[in-house]
Amino acid sequence: MDLGIAGRVAICAGASRGMGKASALALAREGVNIVLSARGEARLRDAAESIAGATGVNVAPVVADHSTPEGRAALQAACPAPDILVITCSPPAVTPHFRDIAVADWQASLDTSFLAPVELMRLFLDGMVERRFGRIVNIATVAAKLPSVPRLLSGPSRSALHNYAVAVSKAVAKDNVIINTLLPGMFLTETLVERLTADAAAKGVTYEDERDRFVGRFRIPAGKFGDPEDVGAVTALLCSRFASYVVGQSLVLDGGLVNGLF
Repeated sequence: MDLGIAGRVAICAGASRGMGKASALALAREGVNIVLSARGEARLRDAAESIAGATGVNVAPVVADHSTPEGRAALQAACPAPDILVITCSPPAVTPHFRDIAVADWQASLDTSFLAPVELMRLFLDGMVERRFGRIVNIATVAAKLPSVPRLLSGPSRSALHNYAVAVSKAVAKDNVIINTLLPGMFLTETLVERLTADAAAKGVTYEDERDRFVGRFRIPAGKFGDPEDVGAVTALLCSRFASYVVGQSLVLDGGLVNGLF
């Protein structure tokens, strides 16, 4: 299926691994040229080379932390007029108890998971409106809709981000600028594989046993972890020409974990 975005340019921020990288790869497979950013240079360049080699599109790596003004300025300098903006970031640490959260922890969470995406969107929205095409996808977390103490430093800031994204999406949809948010649950990213491998070794069990135990512990109806490539495919669809009537949505991808009608 041709998504109608070949030749477009996308900034994929925070996308050297995991769901961000999978999204960049999915867009590249559609013929979209990519500006790929992350904080770590070595992993970023490896990701850029692998995506370019697999798809033949231009992939420009930009070492930048988009949670900082300097990082956002570096992205803007590298790509002043993107057609597509995909934003993700590393999740904060798990919180054992709500009383363990200090003001500095809240501020760091807001800076990374709320203010950074808001400011990054603000840099490019006007240009998208003027050109009458834009697609923005925030890859957040199902914790925004499924509150839990361990994810307190992740969920509330992402709930705020979605609130902002919905409000702004209604103001720019008439200009063919479309903003949506993905709320992924538990996906088998490199980070999770590393964690499960270490836990299995510490317990003297196989990786497969530890993986299955984890799935069973959280009672994921699908009976498995998600595949990051699935997130990439959904991201690409939301960035396509067919997404012009999908405005301000928060799409849960969690294998059925969240109980709710809407």
